[in-house]
Amino acid sequence: MHTVVVGTAGVTVSDVLAVARADARIELSQEAVAALTAARGIVDALAAKPEPVYGVSTGFGALATRHISEELRVQLQRNIVRSHAAGIGPRVEREVVRALMFLRLKTVCSGHTGVRPGVAQTMADVLNAGITPVVHEYGSLGCSGDLAPLSHCALTLLGEGEAEGPDGVVRPAAELLAEHGIAPVELHEKEGLALLNGTDGMLGMLIMALADLDRLYKSADVTAALSMEALLGTDKVLAPELHAIRPHPGQGASAANMLAVLKGSGLTGHHQDDAPRVQDAYSVRCAPQVAGAGRDTLAHARLVAERELASAVDNPVVLADGRVESNGNFHGAPVAYVLDFLAIAAADLASIAERRTDRLLDKNRSHGLPPFLADDPGVDSGLMIAQYTQAALVSEMKRLAVPASADSIPSSAMQEDHVSMGWSAARKLRTAVDNLTRVLAIELYAATRAVELREGLTPAPATRAAITALREAGAEGPGPDRFLAPDLAAADAFVRDGRLVASVEAVTGALQ
Repeated sequence: MHTVVVGTAGVTVSDVLAVARADARIELSQEAVAALTAARGIVDALAAKPEPVYGVSTGFGALATRHISEELRVQLQRNIVRSHAAGIGPRVEREVVRALMFLRLKTVCSGHTGVRPGVAQTMADVLNAGITPVVHEYGSLGCSGDLAPLSHCALTLLGEGEAEGPDGVVRPAAELLAEHGIAPVELHEKEGLALLNGTDGMLGMLIMALADLDRLYKSADVTAALSMEALLGTDKVLAPELHAIRPHPGQGASAANMLAVLKGSGLTGHHQDDAPRVQDAYSVRCAPQVAGAGRDTLAHARLVAERELASAVDNPVVLADGRVESNGNFHGAPVAYVLDFLAIAAADLASIAERRTDRLLDKNRSHGLPPFLADDPGVDSGLMIAQYTQAALVSEMKRLAVPASADSIPSSAMQEDHVSMGWSAARKLRTAVDNLTRVLAIELYAATRAVELREGLTPAPATRAAITALREAGAEGPGPDRFLAPDLAAADAFVRDGRLVASVEAVTGALQ
């Protein structure tokens, strides 16, 4: 099994994905243990002084003015975890919780939090045991960190609350820790606060969304190419020299992908045939411009994610010169903005895909295809309602594109008077990514059927490979009406797990 070693300099995107989605094991580097020990020494020295230090010997948030005596500090740290574990609603997905815990461990190991090495090791042990704290949908405002979600994770370290075992069964955390030989931790000065104060949930969801959207943007180039074939469009608009004079990187990459997928097609370039037209509709002709803009948005979001991965997000932080300073680095605005931006780009990509599907089904605009791609129109309805389903998904994605980060609800008696709502932005982006997958699957299903109905014309080798693989995956081709949901589900799985892109790349080589 792959092992991820956590040091003081942060982790990589591939590390996060390996732990969250592939259950990679975690080890702490000697460098990290040394940094943890050094920072803890600073905190212990400050804790022994009579002067109050925020997070070490004071209350929190609006209660930071109270100095906490030494005999109450263990109780203080335990209480902050218990009281902040106030989430409600459905459970958050296992991969999100694993990313959340791993990214908090990454910051803990930076040497800027003052957490003892043993607490960090327990965090790694819990992840390695496949124990996943129960975290709820609602509770984070994306400022002072993802407080409630992280608190539910910290509660498991204390042996309290509930968690899911490696068998998928939710049980008391104390039982799961005992079964795996993990002793619950007793938190000392600053440690409770350090486990709660980060952007880890929203960052983890951003990283996973970027991985999924990278695959989906390649998938969208393939489905757009298939629709162009099915509509007898022209691939001349994909010429590199046209995109060179408007040098947006994403646009050029998208056009190059479509051109590679369409190489050798016998369906493109038929404008002069039975239904002459000067230009294709925007949804066909402008596919690289729209998908390309989304690709450039991904690039910007990836830059933000990489910067955040290299960050130590906590408050207060332990500095190398021995100071423990309050700061505002826990504010989720940088991450929240790009999460919202990605939801906007995803909604627009879904919208243009739906327009191509609608064009394929309309006999007045499909250039010779049967109404709704039906076998016997009138007796058969074909893919009429598949487009309804697609339209419903796109409509929801437009609602999900409304920014969460533009909202702010003050909290903590107006001490935390401006928040990012980054967790909410991340949660709605996950739904948007799921819906985009389904929208592209429906376009794929319609476009492949339409290509197969173009008798006497030969599709490109790459699109032919995609059609063959899709049919082998269980999504059937043209014919009389049948129970359609299983076919759409098969197409959804085919896009979701990367088989669409893989089937095409087996012919074209790696897409951009």
